[in-house]
Amino acid sequence: MKTVNMTLRRAFIGLAVTAGLSLAATNVQAEVESRDPIKLTLHDWTGQLITTQIMGEVLKKAGYNIEYVQADYIAQFAGLKSGDLHVAMEIWETTGRDAMDEATATGKVENLGETGMQAIEEWWYPTYMKEKCPGLPNWEALKEASCAEAFATAETAPKGRYLGGPVTWGGFDDERAEALDLPFEVVHAGTDAALFAELESAYQRKAPVMLWVYAPHWAPAKYEGEWVEFPAYTKECYEDPSWGSNPNETYDCGKPRGPIWKVSWAGLKDKWPGASNAVKAFNINNGEMGAMITAVDLEGKSIDEVVADWMANNEARWSTWIK
Repeated sequence: MKTVNMTLRRAFIGLAVTAGLSLAATNVQAEVESRDPIKLTLHDWTGQLITTQIMGEVLKKAGYNIEYVQADYIAQFAGLKSGDLHVAMEIWETTGRDAMDEATATGKVENLGETGMQAIEEWWYPTYMKEKCPGLPNWEALKEASCAEAFATAETAPKGRYLGGPVTWGGFDDERAEALDLPFEVVHAGTDAALFAELESAYQRKAPVMLWVYAPHWAPAKYEGEWVEFPAYTKECYEDPSWGSNPNETYDCGKPRGPIWKVSWAGLKDKWPGASNAVKAFNINNGEMGAMITAVDLEGKSIDEVVADWMANNEARWSTWIK
């Protein structure tokens, strides 16, 4: 989801060596069902790159040829339906569920189950901002003019400023602000790196900031803060204007929370049944992923290094995925 910082740029350079190339793998299985490359999608946030490369390395150990393909988070479903793309390792319940459900309903895309990670994506603020907006985390505090002004910038005053994720992430933040009549202007960060660079800068200066923060990620662990408590998400909130506090608008609630899913082209299980079973078996928890994202984004390690460490330390685990 973003223009890449130096850490991610190093990661993309490493992955670019393999992107678009069929990679012969090594040794666990002498024969696989097809030598055609299995195409795994890459997006633009660190965790997804890690998840995908781990899966790719495991499949290579099983003898499969792997190709990494850069793809838009939501637009990738067109390629998964057509079979031009084969596996997507992170579809977040918070932002991708509708697109996933539409794709699986066609019968051309298959949901391969949960990754083991649980997703939160929501409006977030540092706890030092509660002094200026004491009604937080209740969302109704944001309707107060004094609270909005506390989050304002020169460009948005007297409205508050909410820094959303890149537009490609979805999330309906513009619609949410309008439906809940919040005196906030939604501004979208161009990249994941820009989003968290702004948080870093604001936090050091104790400056006002309200932004999209997600988990699993290092930011909620590194910085003291809270997610805004909007009305709880329901499917009706996104589909039925009569639901909720605004009878004329949808999205008058918070974002969904829940699993991060794995999906594939429906033909994967027929052409590469062993690979399909391996993707289904893949499982990593929030703590593991948060530690790996921290190693890349904060400690300067490359994704190649982090994935290699995980593979070395978890062979007994991932080897069961390809049996």
